[in-house]
Amino acid sequence: MHYSRNSPSPRYAELLDQYRRMHIDGETSRGAAPEIAFPGRSLLPQAVRIKSLIDRTGAQTILDYGCGKGLQYDLRNFELEGHGFVESVVDYWDVAGVHCYDPCYEQYNRLPEGKFDGVISTDVLEHCPEQDLEWILQEMFGYAQMFVFANVASYAARKHLPNGENAHCTIRPAGWWDALVRRIARGHPRVLWEVWVRSVAPAGGIRDERLGNFDPQA
Repeated sequence: MHYSRNSPSPRYAELLDQYRRMHIDGETSRGAAPEIAFPGRSLLPQAVRIKSLIDRTGAQTILDYGCGKGLQYDLRNFELEGHGFVESVVDYWDVAGVHCYDPCYEQYNRLPEGKFDGVISTDVLEHCPEQDLEWILQEMFGYAQMFVFANVASYAARKHLPNGENAHCTIRPAGWWDALVRRIARGHPRVLWEVWVRSVAPAGGIRDERLGNFDPQA
């Protein structure tokens, strides 16, 4: 069956309800308070990579698709790994503004309107049902004028949902993600895209694999 924004899978609706509960109640299985449930700060390790795309494209407007509570944009005068101290994420990126969207958090659950120079999604896609990823990625690319950036984890999460399930519901290798995103990106040939897939290396440790077209005309 073909799912869409207007007709998502039942699994998608079920997971949205689970994440909404976590934003309100916290992660009860670990005794984690609501304030630290998906605060959005998983963006920070990706900020330097996103900055590179912003500089390359000249992007000024950014959509954070799946921003969590958006607390990453409230931080002031903090140390950013690989860069040093920064005034704020927006100041470091030197952009006009960031629009936050997250369907599971009431403050940001309204669908964005219009287009944005860049669309970013950090530690989000692996939380989405596999059968809905095509329309979700289509939506992300549809909002983007210059670039799309995402990172995904290809292993189980430490977090568990209120129903006991692992928070990462789509665990796939880099080649699978590459094929999926390339299929969507073909319909948006002028959009630069970059996806980082983090997995556990065969010999142990963590491996990051960079996917993308790396050329807006490709």
